[in-house]
Amino acid sequence: MKNYEETVDFLDHWGCFQKTVFFLLCASIIPNGFGAFNLVFLTDVPDHHCFVPETNLSEDWKKNIIPITVLNGKQELSECSRYRLDVVQNLSAQGFIPGKDINLTDLEQEGCVDGWSYSKDVYLSNLVTEFDLVCSDQWKQPFTSTVFFVGVLSGSFFAGQLSDRYGRKPILFATLAAQTIFTFAQVFSGSWIIFMVLLFLNGLGQMSNFVAALVLGAELLTGNIRVLYSSMGTCVSFAIGYMLLPVAAYFLRDWQSLLMALSIPCLVYIPLWWILPESPRWLLSQGRVKEAEAIIRKAAEWNKVQAPRVIFENDCVEEKKVNQEPNSILDLLRNSRIRMTTLILCFVFFTMITGYYSLSFSTAQLHANPYISCFISAVVEIPAYISSWLALRYLPRRLSVSGSLILGSVPLFIIQMVPQDLSGLSLALEMVGKYAFTTGASLMFAYTTELYPTSLRNTAAGTTFTASRTGSCVTPFLLSLGSYLQCLPYIIIGVLGVASAFVALLLPESFRQPLPESIHQMHETKRMTCPCINRTKRTALMDLPDSPL
Repeated sequence: MKNYEETVDFLDHWGCFQKTVFFLLCASIIPNGFGAFNLVFLTDVPDHHCFVPETNLSEDWKKNIIPITVLNGKQELSECSRYRLDVVQNLSAQGFIPGKDINLTDLEQEGCVDGWSYSKDVYLSNLVTEFDLVCSDQWKQPFTSTVFFVGVLSGSFFAGQLSDRYGRKPILFATLAAQTIFTFAQVFSGSWIIFMVLLFLNGLGQMSNFVAALVLGAELLTGNIRVLYSSMGTCVSFAIGYMLLPVAAYFLRDWQSLLMALSIPCLVYIPLWWILPESPRWLLSQGRVKEAEAIIRKAAEWNKVQAPRVIFENDCVEEKKVNQEPNSILDLLRNSRIRMTTLILCFVFFTMITGYYSLSFSTAQLHANPYISCFISAVVEIPAYISSWLALRYLPRRLSVSGSLILGSVPLFIIQMVPQDLSGLSLALEMVGKYAFTTGASLMFAYTTELYPTSLRNTAAGTTFTASRTGSCVTPFLLSLGSYLQCLPYIIIGVLGVASAFVALLLPESFRQPLPESIHQMHETKRMTCPCINRTKRTALMDLPDSPL
């Protein structure tokens, strides 16, 4: 009996149908690059100090009413205090000169009871200036990012299961609509609490759209085109959106205009509902054979090839109906091999995303200008995505994933031995680490979709992606450890990377293997092996039946 790819081989791999699907799905991913990092600008803290209302102060007192503090060896204006205004007014009225007649260190200080004055050299406004997320409310800045990533984590978890139950296409457009609607709604937030609620809802659809588009394209495309799409196509589209973000933010310096610019253009994706098809693989797994055949015949018309009279043979149809498997997250844990594969993928993916976001946030300080910093951080991902495509095309998956983890981890250990005066070398090592983790994360997206059968593919992708999102949630806390010991975040990421590199070698190999259509076919892939087990014992172990959870 022919498998799916052999059945639809008459379509060719790169006809009009495949080109349309490839580029339209890539276009649907671009908004994710906008939304994933817009908090870089929305929560950035501009220079600020206590606001001083218009009073009859002398020029000397106006210049000295804000205390001077020492921060990182530099003298700067205090951000959270000022000398008591009533006392200063009295001294100014009496003609006292600050620093000459009055020792400023003896004056009583007070908080910013009249609010803050923010520099507008970089931003006209953002969330920090809008809701005063400074001083006693400074904790709200990292918490804002955490709320967003918790939304992304929740969306990834539920969207995968919903996609396996209701189809790839409905969830793709539902998540795209969610991120568009709630991003636009944030513009009208009247308080920080309302903004947080909308930000969480925005996160539900933000990266879930990426996963849905990834799986839909991986199931519609075949051969090397599928590899190209799953690696370089999706990730380069994300990077394009990432690079467009600082460009838009540079010209739109207030947060409301930026959010509107990131949401309104997404309306152009509405017509794609009538162009992009559902996944025939998923339709077959649900026993909806006529609908699957209709999509394949339409693809044949687009590619100007003749479709056979019967596309999916009766025995194939009957097997699909008999082998329909429940699409629940529990199905990832019932079988011992699937359970072990899932747990390892979650751990490896968690390490990849933790390293990616940690080094992305770190390299965001490459330049004093935040717009240039963000653009540089986006540009360096392009060669990483090209490398992941080449690795997926020519190298085994386990070797590629393990190698990228080692390449990302080793520089983080070496950087601890670099003298402080060689900042260029430290920067180069850090960029090598980010390049490697970015490459590895791109590999993991494609690798995950290749390991699971159709009925579990989106649930598995959503579950492993959810596990990886916990890495982005803990990143702010991980980086904060640097205030206690500067090298500690690098050491933790490096140790996680080395451990994950060895664990990844236990995963099944999917290089040059067709996508599995059932759990039985998933078992036929090269299974997990451990070098410490001799060949005879390993064979005996592989012949043992699976035990239910």
